[in-house]
Amino acid sequence: MIYLDNSATTYPKPQSVQSAVTSAMRTSANPGRSGHRMSLAAAETIYSARRTAARFFGMENEEKVIFTPNCTTSLNMAVKGLLQSGDHVVVSSLEHNAVMRPLERMKNQGISYTKAEVFAGNDDKTVDSFRHAMNGLTKMIVCTHASNVWGIRLPIERLCALAHAYGLLFIVDAAQSAGVIPIDMHEGYDAVCIAGHKGLYGPMGTGIMLLSENMTMKTIIEGGTGSNSFSLEQPEDLPDRFESGTPNFPGIAGLKKGIEFVESRTPEKIAAHEFRLIRYLYRKLEKLPKIKLYTPMPDERYFVPVLSFNADGHDSEEIAAILNKNGIAVRAGLHCAPNAHEAMGTLEYGAVRISPSVFTSMNDMDRLAYILSRLS
Repeated sequence: MIYLDNSATTYPKPQSVQSAVTSAMRTSANPGRSGHRMSLAAAETIYSARRTAARFFGMENEEKVIFTPNCTTSLNMAVKGLLQSGDHVVVSSLEHNAVMRPLERMKNQGISYTKAEVFAGNDDKTVDSFRHAMNGLTKMIVCTHASNVWGIRLPIERLCALAHAYGLLFIVDAAQSAGVIPIDMHEGYDAVCIAGHKGLYGPMGTGIMLLSENMTMKTIIEGGTGSNSFSLEQPEDLPDRFESGTPNFPGIAGLKKGIEFVESRTPEKIAAHEFRLIRYLYRKLEKLPKIKLYTPMPDERYFVPVLSFNADGHDSEEIAAILNKNGIAVRAGLHCAPNAHEAMGTLEYGAVRISPSVFTSMNDMDRLAYILSRLS
């Protein structure tokens, strides 16, 4: 199978990740819940993973690294933990449902939002669009770092500066960027929400929420943390405050190794490899009369290495099925991001998405282009 669905989850996982998960399953005990050596060893592994993530994302305080089940949970925790009735939020026109569904649900609590249009390749217009979407009730900007459908990259450093200039919070959905684009918490982001199983090459069921040094928020989940058990109040100390219940020890052990794998390759080199593949494929597809491309040739300044397209006379799901029969895995449809499709005029029929990884080759791109060239 030629696997080109890495925006959903990277495959294969590095051998070090697989080994860490297997080892954790063989030796795991509940971390932070007991005083015996197996429990202590598990707790040390999680602490080491926390330190690894903090180092990778430019954080001095590893206690501000919160492990979650996935990026969606991280986003729900940040959005619901910070907003209250009467607040207004600015989002981008490309948001995933991990942002839009919580905000839509919170309308009945008096929360409102405005979508700011994103202009691919023109950061000035994008920043102005966000500025014009703000009003006197705006509490935060929450936006994707890069579209999971079109690969369009938002200027989050500038948007963060814009938010803080107006006294607003700035929350980043980094599901599609972490591990491919360097992210440094020194830029001042209030919270960055991350998928562990994508660009960080960790197992599925892992996520991270990075918090700025002064960030405080309400909890949306309370329960046992292994600390302050005499109190019925949720602990104030981090990370315990946001990590109730038994953690995914095998997943976190694997995530640590995934981050170390990316560190060893560097996000810059991984991105350069993936961009070479995507631009190579783009040049091949733009020559095929049946193929419709929606974005310019992806540029590192304005995109991540993801490419979506359609084929005349075929539904996107039909194309995915044809590719699957020929041993190529892609994702088609709406990608849980109807806003992104509405912005590009593909809401009715979706699109076929190609997302390579560090393990993808030029031969894989050639095979894909060949199959598409034979569409009747």
